[in-house]
Amino acid sequence: MRLKFLTATLVLAVTFVAQSVRAQEIVQWGTAGGWDILIDKTLNNGCFMQAEFQDGSLVRMGIDKEAGGGYVTAFNDAWGDIEDGGEYDISFDLDGELYNGEAKGIYLAGAPGADISFDSDDFFWDLMRKNVMTLIHDGEEVMTISLEGTYVGLEAVLQCQEEVDSLR
Repeated sequence: MRLKFLTATLVLAVTFVAQSVRAQEIVQWGTAGGWDILIDKTLNNGCFMQAEFQDGSLVRMGIDKEAGGGYVTAFNDAWGDIEDGGEYDISFDLDGELYNGEAKGIYLAGAPGADISFDSDDFFWDLMRKNVMTLIHDGEEVMTISLEGTYVGLEAVLQCQEEVDSLR
């Protein structure tokens, strides 16, 4: 009986430690422009910003230090038909400026999402300067969000990245 109790206790302790380690892969750096500024240790300490919107979308924009570019990732429980790892043709409309790309299906805590990598400086600066971002798939709007505060948020992401890189 005592052995079963010790085994159960050990399993719970290992589970708790594993969850704590996973939670530490994302570190809070600060806030700016209504966005949380975070560091993702799984992307070679790349900084990103994250905010939740009224439509239930969780949006991340950041720097992928491994791929050498940036990314926009959005999650929403209402997007139930996304295949993990699937590839989807998408477009971004930034105040009438259209950018085409490819999204990869991804899940975060059970919520389906789209991960879009980019290496265009023009796209990055438009994210900072524009007012509204619409994500389009198969000719239909999937998500429309305000980019209010994005300029300040992305400036903070760049500052975060400079600080993180200087510590290496």
